[in-house]
Amino acid sequence: MTTDSMNTEVPTTTTTTKGLHPGLTRRQISMMGLGGAIGAGLFVGSGQAIGLAGPAVLISYLVAGGIVVLVMAMLAEMVAARPSSGAFSSYAQKAMGRSAGSAVGWLYWIQLVVVIAAEATGAAGIVANWIPGVPAWLWVLVFVVALTAVNLFGVRNYGRFEFWFAAIKVAAIIAFLVVGVCAIIGLIPGVPATGIANLADNGGFAPNGMTGIAAALLIVVFAFGGTEVVAIAAAESDDPSRNIRRIVREVLVRILIFYVGSIFVIVAVLPWNDPAVTEGPFSAVLATLNVPGVGLVMDLIVVIALLSAMNANIYGASRMAYSLGERGLAPLAATRTSLKGVPYVAVLASVSFGFVTVGLNWAFPDVVLPALLNVVGSTLLVIWTATAVAQITLRRRADRAGEAMPMRMWGFPWLSWLCLALLAGVIALAMIDPAARIQLLLTLGLTAVLLLAARATRSVARPGVERE
Repeated sequence: MTTDSMNTEVPTTTTTTKGLHPGLTRRQISMMGLGGAIGAGLFVGSGQAIGLAGPAVLISYLVAGGIVVLVMAMLAEMVAARPSSGAFSSYAQKAMGRSAGSAVGWLYWIQLVVVIAAEATGAAGIVANWIPGVPAWLWVLVFVVALTAVNLFGVRNYGRFEFWFAAIKVAAIIAFLVVGVCAIIGLIPGVPATGIANLADNGGFAPNGMTGIAAALLIVVFAFGGTEVVAIAAAESDDPSRNIRRIVREVLVRILIFYVGSIFVIVAVLPWNDPAVTEGPFSAVLATLNVPGVGLVMDLIVVIALLSAMNANIYGASRMAYSLGERGLAPLAATRTSLKGVPYVAVLASVSFGFVTVGLNWAFPDVVLPALLNVVGSTLLVIWTATAVAQITLRRRADRAGEAMPMRMWGFPWLSWLCLALLAGVIALAMIDPAARIQLLLTLGLTAVLLLAARATRSVARPGVERE
């Protein structure tokens, strides 16, 4: 895809990183993608999904994983053609206009700042149990300040920090898979081989039928959120177009192995309807195998998972704010960078809600954050849908013009349309489920407000920034 064709409806500054300093390596970005996706949703939330679908939850994970594979492949095609710190927001703007780009970008930013606060709160709650004398709100303050500093020290230092953060989680998953496989085939002394009989016992492979698989899918699909940060980070690597192809392939293969492999071990080693599985599937498996210190080990891993995801989300939110500022969709101050190429105003704006949360945790515990998370709960569906629509639109434009592209989405347009169909199916399932329906409607309402706000402000766009 050539530069000329991709300039449609977006100012040339959109895809430059003139204020940012490329400093991320391919390995660091790959680990960022893994770190963003391997979080509390896998370590804790997977138990709820297993309780709904039984062993057939594997189907839910494969379907959700398939959607992620297609979305990331579409993103990779667009990133390879023209890297942008605004990623899917920039491409939505190119394909559908300024209002769409603004709404998608702000929706993503709002989602991340709320999730940053939630992750800090979750980690603080666990650590506060270890040290009862220190209140949870103080731990929130410590985590927000510490990770803000990490993000202000420069992208190279951030990349190193996040690499090791994610590496710990990856090592924990690999260790769990090794122990689990040994338990299944009977290589653990004193523990009889579990085999795979649990996949068919206790009501069969799909004890709750398609209803259970569908209900689990609504939980599982959101667990894969976080992989999209690689599309944002690629803009700050030394060779974005070349790196994105390898990064996406590595991240997707590893995530599918880690997610599907971990869930397979859980439902093979333990009966799916064991109450301990719902409470904490990883802890339940390790406890059954008589692994010492299970509770503390899993708490530590969950804290690391939350802080790693929080760190990646601060990065993603700040770069999205920076890109919005470049395109005249956010205040110009968001584009201010330090001598190290860090958009410090965007970083501080992105974590500001985290500081507000310190007060909220003290004044209104267990009230405010759940309400905010409910509003942005279905944001990922909107962003992925916008990504699919943008890729189909931009690819067709490029093909009509006969333009060369560094990377082409395989199976186009059929797989792109399949992705949209799968997303539509998930949205339909969400509308049937009462709790998910409320989340989705609130998210769609927020999206509508952002679209209207973008249209209302387009007449005052900064000079040099094109309007729809």
